[in-house]
Amino acid sequence: MRKILLSLVFVLALMENLPSNKTSAAGQSGVLAGTEPDSGSVVCPPGIYGVAPDGCLALGPSETLAQNAAIGIPYPILPLPAYKPDAAYNDLPYRYFKINENGTPFYASLDDAIANQPSGPHMYPSKHLYVSYQEMVSTNGDIFYLLRNSFWIRALGGRLGRFDPPFQGFLFSSPPRNAFGWVLGETESHIAPGTGSPKSGITHHRFEVVQIFATENADNLKWNLIAPGEWVDSRQVARVDPSTSVPNGVTGGRWIEVNLYEQTVAVYDQDRLVFATMASTGVERFWTRPGLFKIRIKLETETMRNNIPDDFYYLEDVPWTMYFDEERALHGAYWHNWFGYAQSHGCVNLSIGDSHWLYDWAAVGDFVYVIDPSNQTPTDPSLYGTGSP
Repeated sequence: MRKILLSLVFVLALMENLPSNKTSAAGQSGVLAGTEPDSGSVVCPPGIYGVAPDGCLALGPSETLAQNAAIGIPYPILPLPAYKPDAAYNDLPYRYFKINENGTPFYASLDDAIANQPSGPHMYPSKHLYVSYQEMVSTNGDIFYLLRNSFWIRALGGRLGRFDPPFQGFLFSSPPRNAFGWVLGETESHIAPGTGSPKSGITHHRFEVVQIFATENADNLKWNLIAPGEWVDSRQVARVDPSTSVPNGVTGGRWIEVNLYEQTVAVYDQDRLVFATMASTGVERFWTRPGLFKIRIKLETETMRNNIPDDFYYLEDVPWTMYFDEERALHGAYWHNWFGYAQSHGCVNLSIGDSHWLYDWAAVGDFVYVIDPSNQTPTDPSLYGTGSP
């Protein structure tokens, strides 16, 4: 009997020291502040607590999560609701040959080409001379190409057009929760905004997709928060901010937004982002004009050229072309892979796969909304010609 009484006294003593199931407002604020009551407490399960939790301390992982939430990083961090379009969009029924920068003779027949007797046009010197061919013939140790325009050229006049690994943007199954973008080149993140901030030791590579949770200014630059403790200079990312409002003048809930500053294209259907990618728009003097336009014609393929001798180019079978502002068009670009950087004479260059997807989605009359959030692109109409690739 004595042993039983002693056991009951011991249990009652323990119960007096256990934390209460109910805490006062002062106690709750103390728990959030990390003040442990005299009775003791335990660390809460990881989470973000709006009010003081009952009977535990919101410290450790919970404190870190709360700090992340205060700067825009949610819990849990979910992946983008995005997926790649079908890889078959990258396929083309054309084969390309890049002509030497000094140009090359064309021949009206294979016999003329074998005899090296030019009997066709001669290209001006240019870095952008591309033709598409339908047949390759090897004879007498030389190789000749029959072009789709029926002329022949010699293999010594250039090289086969080679593609880098194809780049494709993203389709979205639901609206993204925050901004996102593609890394433009190899870059190491910082642990805080600013060029003087220590490096994180984490390197990001071209075409890598990152989410953007916050933006801050430091050292006269904008910095993007792409992960807990990781900030990158905004110039290293081609950014997309999903639109929450319809541009003035757009009707029907469908439009293509071209962002000249970020070098991105975002596609909206039923007022919702459905596709986004990187692009290459006009360089200085050949700017892509800001404004609201409509697709006026669609062509599966187009030969594009500029006959000005000091700015000559010739590009056969430019695929998936959609004109929206005089000679400025959205189209595929097989001659470069520098999406995310201005490259064109005013057109909006897209990868082959992206241009094909957009061509299938878009209709004549759809809106093309060209913007420059930096206001660096001139708007004076007298500065714009008709435009070109």
